[in-house]
Amino acid sequence: MKSLAIAATGMNAQQTNIEVIANNIANINSTSYKRARAEFTDLFYQMDRMQGVANVNGSSPIPEGANLGLGVKSAAIRKLHIQGALTQTGNPYDMAINGRGWFQVLGPNNEVQYTRAGSFNTNANGQLVTIDGYLLDPAITVPQGTVEVTVNATGQVFAKLDTEVNPRQIGQLNLANFANEAGLEPLGGNLYKETTASGTPVVGLPGDSGYGKINQKYLEASNVDPVKEITELISAQRAYEMNAKVIQASDEMAQTVSKGLR
Repeated sequence: MKSLAIAATGMNAQQTNIEVIANNIANINSTSYKRARAEFTDLFYQMDRMQGVANVNGSSPIPEGANLGLGVKSAAIRKLHIQGALTQTGNPYDMAINGRGWFQVLGPNNEVQYTRAGSFNTNANGQLVTIDGYLLDPAITVPQGTVEVTVNATGQVFAKLDTEVNPRQIGQLNLANFANEAGLEPLGGNLYKETTASGTPVVGLPGDSGYGKINQKYLEASNVDPVKEITELISAQRAYEMNAKVIQASDEMAQTVSKGLR
C-alpha cells in the first residue's frame, strides 16, 4: 500500500523538524546564534489521469486529472539571520553589531571566517582574538600599559595608556556584508564561511550605509524565541503521531484484506 511509504516520508520529515527545533532550543543561550527552520516540499506525483485530455473521442478535455502525491521530502534547513537582543556585559572587549554586518576573523590556516559573536579578548601578545583564539581581521593589538580601551560606534578602537594623557587610536574595525546571508555555511563555534550561494563579502566601515554600528560592552543574544520553539515542537510531535496513525491504519487495512483472501 502506497500509504505506508507516504506516511513514512512524513515521519522522516517531522523527525528532521524536531531535530532542528531541538538544536534551536539547545543554543538558546549561545551568543549571536541564529535559529534555523526546516523547510519541506512535496515529492513526485503518480499520474492516474491526465488533465486537459479528452475522455472519449470528440468530447471536451477533462478539467482536472488524478495525480497522487507520494509524500514529502526535506528541501532546506534555513538559518534566519534576524538580529537578537543586545545584552549589556560591562566587558570592554565585548562588541555587538547593531544592524547588518559580520566581524572577520582568521580561522585555521588563516582562512577568513565570519561571526557576529563579538566576545573578544586579548592573547599573550595583546592581539584581539575570539574565545577560540582566532585573530580579528584586520588585527588590532592593545599596547602594554593600557588602562582603558574604548570602541566608538563607527568601529574606531582607542587605548588610553598610563603614561599618556590622551587616548591613541590603535585600530579600525571592519564589517562584511553578503548578498545572501542564508547561503553562508555554519561551521560551529559561532563561525560562518563564505560560499558561492552567499556571494562574495562586501567590506565596509561600521555606521556606513548598509552597515550596523558597534555597541561596546554589549553582546548579541540568540534570536531563539522559546515560546515559538515549544509551540512548533508540539505541532511537529502531533504531525509525527498522525503519520504513525496512518501507518497503523494502513497496516490494519492490509490485514483485513489478507484475512478476507484466506
